[in-house]
Amino acid sequence: MAHRSRLAGFIIDCNTDSLDDAAAFWSAALGTSVADPNEGGDGKYAVLGDTPAALHIEVQRVDHPSRVHLDIETDDIDAEVTRLVALGAKEVSRPHNARWVVLEAPTGQRFCVIRMRNADAGPALNAWD
Repeated sequence: MAHRSRLAGFIIDCNTDSLDDAAAFWSAALGTSVADPNEGGDGKYAVLGDTPAALHIEVQRVDHPSRVHLDIETDDIDAEVTRLVALGAKEVSRPHNARWVVLEAPTGQRFCVIRMRNADAGPALNAWD
């Protein structure tokens, strides 16, 4: 099925008790602002603003070891997952009512396929058949 996708941005997973402190550090380290210190209101996500190339960069409070992962956004999650699995990725999970899909690259890195936020903003989209 024809669909479009692109790199959406990076998620900085932080195993921490203080999302505020983690967001303040990463904001200062990357030279960005903290656009939303508590996206969703559950104390798990802080969105950074004024990012390079309009990338979505988010600090996420997690229970697993700290790491950085990337998100690929698409207008068709199932088609993009199918495309990436055909390239060698494997599906790991579909958390939060399948609002996104966690995949693992053949080289072991985990990444997420998410819904497109705004097709008209950010870098050009890749079109896939």
